[in-house]
Amino acid sequence: MRTPRLLPVTAAAVAAAVLTACGGVHGRPGGSGVRDPYFPKAGNGGYDVSHYDLVLAYEPDRQRLTGTAKITARATQDLSAFDLDLKGLDVASVAVDGRDVRFHRAGQELTVRPAEDLDDGDRFEVTVRYSGVPETITDPDGSREGWLRTADGALALGQPVGSMAWFPGNHHPSDKATYEVAVTVPKGLRAVSNGEPAGERTVNDRTTYTWRTEEPMASYLATVAVGTWRVSRSRTGDGLPVYTAVDPEQAAGAGVLKRIPEVVEWGEGLFGPYPFSSVGAIVDRPADVDYALETQNRPVFPGAPDIVLLVHELAHQWYGDSVTPKTWRDMWLNEGFATYAEWLWQEDHGGDTAQEIFETTYAEDVVWAFPPADPPDAAHLTAAPVYQRGAMVLHRIRQLVGDTAFRSLLRGWAAAHRHGNADTDDFVAYVERSAPDEDFTGVWEDWLRGDGKPARP
Repeated sequence: MRTPRLLPVTAAAVAAAVLTACGGVHGRPGGSGVRDPYFPKAGNGGYDVSHYDLVLAYEPDRQRLTGTAKITARATQDLSAFDLDLKGLDVASVAVDGRDVRFHRAGQELTVRPAEDLDDGDRFEVTVRYSGVPETITDPDGSREGWLRTADGALALGQPVGSMAWFPGNHHPSDKATYEVAVTVPKGLRAVSNGEPAGERTVNDRTTYTWRTEEPMASYLATVAVGTWRVSRSRTGDGLPVYTAVDPEQAAGAGVLKRIPEVVEWGEGLFGPYPFSSVGAIVDRPADVDYALETQNRPVFPGAPDIVLLVHELAHQWYGDSVTPKTWRDMWLNEGFATYAEWLWQEDHGGDTAQEIFETTYAEDVVWAFPPADPPDAAHLTAAPVYQRGAMVLHRIRQLVGDTAFRSLLRGWAAAHRHGNADTDDFVAYVERSAPDEDFTGVWEDWLRGDGKPARP
């Protein structure tokens, strides 16, 4: 039975209703958004999630998703109400610590009012039961994300806000958590997600696949892929599990995935120990999607990748997945590092040197449209300056400090914020601490934050 809807009120009004009913409270509602520079309604204030337990069932023929999300969190203030991000889907009930509570929907905000105020520091569990046909979201740059239909199932992609199309949560990169995801699908299909397989069970004509992610993960890196897969399991030379799932129609060109152990070993030599407990890839072909995404443990590719794209997405496991941006303004810390990893791979494997690629990129007008650390709007977060000019910032640092110090810097940055979050100011401070005798003023003012094309170094 559906819980009665509240009147269309704001989270603040919900808190006021509690005051009236209880004769005064000490809590206040958490913010409906964390004021991200590009997605101000993404995420929520007042709590920090530590774990998501998602139990899902998907019917491809009807495109219907049924879910129960159990979210373990800690209050970071006294809370009278708090929000979760959930776009579309019908919510049947919400419980806090096992007690059914009232809730309200407004756009992507699911406002929850606990039966009793939560104190700052309290740990609590929210259970949301929901169902419906999940949405595909069009990003400001025109790309598609969220829940994407495929020929034999579905694929969930979440950058930057698509994960709210298939589960409720605190959908901002600043709040990372562990995950357990169980997906039930018709027999004959398989569900693949992040982390490691944690069980498979068939009852009647339906099979449940369980996946567990024990390292913290931002919600935009979570994925579920439902389909008929050619699955390969192996290990790297160091024993790291490798799990790949390839759509049969894409299998002919997917031989490059056999080089994943080689790329990981190369990455560890440059960036330090691989940060997760498994690695792999998913190769699928959803409609209207032509981009790869660094989903944690196993990046998603829209068709078989070449070696350079594979290097890019695996480099993200260090830079973007383990060291995750605090806000979307810091996207260049993801893409600049992964793009520079491409340059380093080519340099180390008989291609152009990073200096030669730098020179070629310098001559391209498109990279000078805006500073990599300050895209003009959300539509430009995936534009060339964020990627290529971001990589050029790293090359300028390398030119100043030299190869040995630069490689130490790459490893140190990945280690300093392993499984955490960082922003541009953190990076600037780290570089300056790492090479205190160098003057980086020109790098920051002209290459990272400056408008226009700097003079050739």
